[in-house]
Amino acid sequence: MTTAAAPADLGVIGGSGFYSFLQDVEHVKVTTPFGDPTDDIAIGDVGGRRVAFLARHGQGHRFPPQHLNYRANLWALRSVGVRQVLAPAAVGSLIRNQGPGTVVVPDQVVDRTYGRAQTIYDEPGTVVHVSLADPYCPQGRSAVLSSDAAGLNLVDGGTMVVINGPRFSTRAESLWHQAAGWSVVGMTGMPEAAIARELAMCFTSVCLVTDLDAGLDSGEAVSHQAVLAAFESNIGGLKTLLLDTIGRMPAAVSDADATCGCRRALDGLALPFELP
Repeated sequence: MTTAAAPADLGVIGGSGFYSFLQDVEHVKVTTPFGDPTDDIAIGDVGGRRVAFLARHGQGHRFPPQHLNYRANLWALRSVGVRQVLAPAAVGSLIRNQGPGTVVVPDQVVDRTYGRAQTIYDEPGTVVHVSLADPYCPQGRSAVLSSDAAGLNLVDGGTMVVINGPRFSTRAESLWHQAAGWSVVGMTGMPEAAIARELAMCFTSVCLVTDLDAGLDSGEAVSHQAVLAAFESNIGGLKTLLLDTIGRMPAAVSDADATCGCRRALDGLALPFELP
């Protein structure tokens, strides 16, 4: 159930600090078949576009990554009209010269999570397979990478490995991730990207590096306090990047007129229920 609100075609999932993006904000309470999302959705104007914002961890950072209701979060955004999602997140770097303050726009993801609800198509007798070969929207990635936000070290491409959390990696795990050739490590990127694809939504991850992971030769043990401090010191640049990116995102089109592969992910599939 959704309260009345002007629809938004673009959504941002991030920390509560991003509320300052929006003007003329309306808060919308949404209930989904998978329970309540982590917070009410805030819908407002950003540069003439209607944008929906959802605090990934809830206001006050109440929910750790392993307890987020990813299915409800994405379903709720789609129910208010969102078809394109920008998903900023704090990550650790597995590459020495991509240290704190670097913004990585990954093109691949590896899922090492466990115990999380991984799909919206989970009822017995339900068989729906979607392609996730390329998990991130090429149009969304292009919009981020074309930004002229000054002073940011933007990296085009890379693989994000998603661990379950809430603990950080051991040094051995970090060395394993580096040896595999992965770029950054986070805790929320999956199943977020997969569920977005199951809902035929475009999804773009924007990774702000807050630390060098433990396995780097000079890397020290990662601490929660250090991650928060690094995120706060770089949040201004990330906000500027996202504001500029919003203005560069593709114009809204109907589901019927969409041509992006993300939006066409469910074409030809027999769905067991109607999507919002």
